[in-house]
Amino acid sequence: MDLTKENIAEWFQKLQDDICNQLEESDGNGSFHEDLWNRNEGGGGRTRTFTKGAIIEKGGVNFSAVHGPTPPNILKALNLDEANFFATGVSIVLHPINPRVPIIHMNVRYFEMTNGVWWFGGGIDLTPHYIDDVDASHFHKELQQVCDKHNPSYYSDFKKWADDYFYLKHREETRGVGGIFFDRLATQDGFDKISRWQFVQDVGKAFAPIYAHLMKKNHGLTYGARELEWQRVRRGRYVEFNLVWDKGTKFGLDTGGRTESILMSLPPQANWHYNLHPDPLSEEGQTQEKLQKGINWIDGATV
Repeated sequence: MDLTKENIAEWFQKLQDDICNQLEESDGNGSFHEDLWNRNEGGGGRTRTFTKGAIIEKGGVNFSAVHGPTPPNILKALNLDEANFFATGVSIVLHPINPRVPIIHMNVRYFEMTNGVWWFGGGIDLTPHYIDDVDASHFHKELQQVCDKHNPSYYSDFKKWADDYFYLKHREETRGVGGIFFDRLATQDGFDKISRWQFVQDVGKAFAPIYAHLMKKNHGLTYGARELEWQRVRRGRYVEFNLVWDKGTKFGLDTGGRTESILMSLPPQANWHYNLHPDPLSEEGQTQEKLQKGINWIDGATV
């Protein structure tokens, strides 16, 4: 099988279509609005934003396929020789109305250069406003099944990678309960391009069923002003990570990506309080306590 960048981009477009359809069905009221855009240096994309949702307050499912000269700062950061690049993928962030429903993010992507360099990257991570151990366990078990289908070491390796990546160093806390994260997967350790691609495809296909379960389970739970205020605080942490630490945000801005599409990941509202320390016995305090690396969510939130 000759796997080309065109084949990969076409499949990512279909994935975007499938996920949008499943999210509209799960939400029951909202719909996606599509915004087509072109990049001056080459390529473009389809930004789809979610509006008037019953469960999802703000979200987007974005596809892009861009190409052109690789910016010098990207070459330096990735230690690459000068050559043109092609990058394609799907990126998703969903912010729910109910604080009991978690924020979720996924990105699956492919990158290649005209000098023969190529790799896949991506992952899924969950950011609850209130950590529910049962939900976190379900989420990680689903990801473990996807990983184990391809390599028994994938889940542990990529779970640790997610813990390290989705980490706010200036806060010394994780963004949420993690998930899996991987980057620069190429031909190595006995894996060829097709096997890497099949893994990325399965990660992409796992997203909608996982989030549909969490939406259905939690969107009807009661909440009030206290929960909404804590939601805005947790959303603030999400903003801090995406604008300070996220490499995808930086790559998109550095390569002349569409700013509106890149910043689609930010929540509709967020709050910051000076020197906030929730009561350790409160739900907020218990969530804060679990924002740390190395937790075994599958076996019951053990370190």
